[in-house]
Amino acid sequence: MGLFAIRDYRRLFSAQVIALFGTGLATVALGLLAYELAGPRAGAVLATALTIKMVAYVVVAPLAAAYVDRLPRRWFLTILDVVRALVVIALPFVTEVWQIYVLIGVLQTASAAFTPTFQAVIPDIVTGEADYTRALSASQVASTMESLLSPVLAAVALTFMSFNLLFLGTSAGFAVSALLVLSTRIPDARPSARTNAWDRAVSGIRTFATTSSLRGVMALNLVVAAVGSVVVVNTVNYVRDVLGGTQSDVAWTLAASGTGTLLVALVLPRVLDRVADRSAMLTGAAVLLLAIGAAVAMSATGLAAALPTGVIWVAVGGGMALIITPTGRVLRRAVAPAGIPEVFAAQFSLSHLAWLITYPIAGWVATQAGFTTTWLVLATLAAIGATTALTVWPSDEKAEARKTADRTAKPGAAAAHKTENRDLVTVTAARPETREDAEAAEGTLAASQCSCVRTV
Repeated sequence: MGLFAIRDYRRLFSAQVIALFGTGLATVALGLLAYELAGPRAGAVLATALTIKMVAYVVVAPLAAAYVDRLPRRWFLTILDVVRALVVIALPFVTEVWQIYVLIGVLQTASAAFTPTFQAVIPDIVTGEADYTRALSASQVASTMESLLSPVLAAVALTFMSFNLLFLGTSAGFAVSALLVLSTRIPDARPSARTNAWDRAVSGIRTFATTSSLRGVMALNLVVAAVGSVVVVNTVNYVRDVLGGTQSDVAWTLAASGTGTLLVALVLPRVLDRVADRSAMLTGAAVLLLAIGAAVAMSATGLAAALPTGVIWVAVGGGMALIITPTGRVLRRAVAPAGIPEVFAAQFSLSHLAWLITYPIAGWVATQAGFTTTWLVLATLAAIGATTALTVWPSDEKAEARKTADRTAKPGAAAAHKTENRDLVTVTAARPETREDAEAAEGTLAASQCSCVRTV
């Protein structure tokens, strides 16, 4: 309650939640719009739209993170929300597929600039370290709840209205978000002489290449993207064309994946108190491999039905949560405090690169070769990623953390300190400016990983 007693944070959090649920509704609506315009080729349309989104996030988001301190952030965020509202309200009026691509390009460019700017504002408003940690947790809970509730709301709404009206709800969400941001006292960023985001990403990628646990994370990015693409890209065509479902059935199937994510998110924090992050994440990879294997078998045998599809989709959501949720902990443990912004920037780029590879496969190959072949290709990529992670990531995480901390520590950097249960390299030991950068980077990464599984 102390966190929500902060007026400006309360308004920003409200803006985030409203915008999140709006994008959740639009994710369902965009899939149905693609199906209306392209029919069996809807997966290819979604894959292209998602590829545009990933390119925008890989290119625009780092630039925004590097140069946003030169802009008045309150007005910048408000304008971006207004742009997103105007683009979304135009989507119901498109008549050609290429128009979707143009609008999605504009929308995702605005979102890619909005995300790092918004996340960088939070540490300036929530200045207490404990409160900031709670703010990150609140954002992740909101994203998790949205992944379940937005498709449910969409399914209910679609029983008595056209999917095009869902876009109006999204546009209204962005408009309300803009008003809330405009009413918030957001300080302008302090000018910074730090290296830009591209330099950080390159430096972080070098760290990934030389750190065993981070190489494991990089491999698991491929597992998440390969199996997650099945849900994001193929659901609409599979439910409508193979299962013979309705528009509401598409939304309910997407909600099944959100249910898996929510169930794991509720129990995982307690589990991680007793189980190593590596074990939890590799378990998530095993769950995802079993899920996509079951999907391949279901498609190959022609025994498709709503119930097994729902169970598989629940497993996919749960497996993704098992991998994504502990990722920030692994990254923070792997490097000295001064290196945290660099590895978070690198993970931002590498995770989006994985989706950039798998989204086109899920959409374009499925259109040409069918679901069985496509899912078999994606299952192979997931198996390669899981095997690589198991091979390159040592089981002794404490020894890995100590070795990495010794290797990456710089003269004058604050020493890592021990916690009661394990040796951790923590952000709290860093210089204030490093800590703020790291906090903003962690928030951006969490938000971007959630956004990867939305088409809008």
